Amino acid sequence: MANPKLDLLAQHIRDVPDFPKPGILFKDITPMLGNAEAFEACIDLFAEEAAKSQPTKILGIDARGFIFGAAVARHLGVGFVPIRKKGKLPRQTVEASYALEYGEATIAMHTDAIVAGEAVVLIDDLLATGGTAEAAAKLVNQLGGDLKSILFLVELDFLNGREKLAPIPVTSFIHV
Repeated sequence: MANPKLDLLAQHIRDVPDFPKPGILFKDITPMLGNAEAFEACIDLFAEEAAKSQPTKILGIDARGFIFGAAVARHLGVGFVPIRKKGKLPRQTVEASYALEYGEATIAMHTDAIVAGEAVVLIDDLLATGGTAEAAAKLVNQLGGDLKSILFLVELDFLNGREKLAPIPVTSFIHV
């Protein structure tokens, strides 16, 4: 059965060929963000799925995960935790690095962002190879948090990114 919310989202995600480099087909979510009905449908889908895990906090990955994560946290009445690029947070952090196509990147989270045993849900816009989400999961583990699930708007199935995230439950709304 077709889901009208998913259909609406898919209509507002634009393909941009050869960005950021030749051979990449970039999934541009800005048309969806700019359409009030589509953006509301997106936040509703994320919030409905996140609520199943009864989190006390929503974590969002820099930068597009912030857009969705903060809105979902507000919708659910729970806290929001930003996971930032290294060097962007002002206090003591835990860090995790991950491989990129052409190097390495590091993300960070404040050491007091979550407490041991706290139920959290991680949100980001796109699952490709899974490296960023895997690093974020490591941050949660370092602090003793209980990562209930990871949610994505779009998943590039052919890259098999969810394999890196097992056994954490992963939900993606649009599969490419």
